[in-house]
Amino acid sequence: MRNHDPLGVLVIGTGKMGADHVRRIEEVTSGARVVAVVDVDPARAEQVAAGIDGCKTYTDPVVAMASTDVDAVLIASPGAAHEAALLAAFSYDLPVLCEKPLTPDAASALRVLEAEQGLGRRRVQVGFMRRYDAEYLKLKSLLDTGQLGRPLMLHNRHRNLASPPWWTSAMHINDSVVHEMDVTRWLLGQEITAVTVLCPRPSQNAPEGLQDPQFVVMETDGGAIVDVEINVNCGFGYQVQAEVVCERGTARIGDGHGMVVNSAGRWGGTIAQDFIERFEDAYDREVQAWVDATRRGEVTGPSVWDGYAVAAVCEAGVRARTEGGRVEVELVERPALYHGGF
Repeated sequence: MRNHDPLGVLVIGTGKMGADHVRRIEEVTSGARVVAVVDVDPARAEQVAAGIDGCKTYTDPVVAMASTDVDAVLIASPGAAHEAALLAAFSYDLPVLCEKPLTPDAASALRVLEAEQGLGRRRVQVGFMRRYDAEYLKLKSLLDTGQLGRPLMLHNRHRNLASPPWWTSAMHINDSVVHEMDVTRWLLGQEITAVTVLCPRPSQNAPEGLQDPQFVVMETDGGAIVDVEINVNCGFGYQVQAEVVCERGTARIGDGHGMVVNSAGRWGGTIAQDFIERFEDAYDREVQAWVDATRRGEVTGPSVWDGYAVAAVCEAGVRARTEGGRVEVELVERPALYHGGF
């Protein structure tokens, strides 16, 4: 890629998230274009690539990465396929934006971390998009000033309209609370050290056998307590809210104070129906930040360490739910490559 040329992006995975990223790069992001897509379903890949000038389709990520058109890789395939794709990208020295999870478990995430360490420099930005949301950015900026004092507690609510048929009780932790785990570490600048999961009587909205909602309590190495209400069958929409309680005040985001309509003796507004609608702007910012940094020859944003740390917290959370009680988080020592913040 010459400096004035758009970044040639290979998108791996053309499901809901991957297809949305293809649209984003082509229609919203500046300085990049989609040059190839990969999917195990060739027909789906062809459908997503249709109408994009010169976009090639593949079923094998490694073959696609060998193309001279590819300058960078966006991984949006299922988590189980991430490790192989990441290691292949390392072998081609390609910068990567990897959707969460980095990998599905701490052991594989640690292998990726060790492989990136072997390169001696960062190659991966992990897709924890809440760090790019305008409200979360404002909250982070406020906390960093210190004017509210030390954070004592962080309350989170994470509600989905309805769970898909394949959803499991463990996915509450691995696929939903994973975001609160990362944003907790980022907002507070602290590692999570232990997890407890409490389960009330399941909602009548929940499918048979699904433990929903769940209440997750996390402890940090800075002495803060964090709770998450995760309810994936609330029945009315998609909500993400957070309130931090500090020594000298509190701050809350996610109330959705957009337009409020007063009419015929009623008042109200609207509630987003899914995560893509709620965080569309955050995804736009995230991908643009990745493209801009890559064109500068840099890697910014959430790191492989962040992906590994969250994978370890997820494992502790799943154990806490299934075994009961408080489960401590086990982390290796943080390598020098990832020093300097969350």
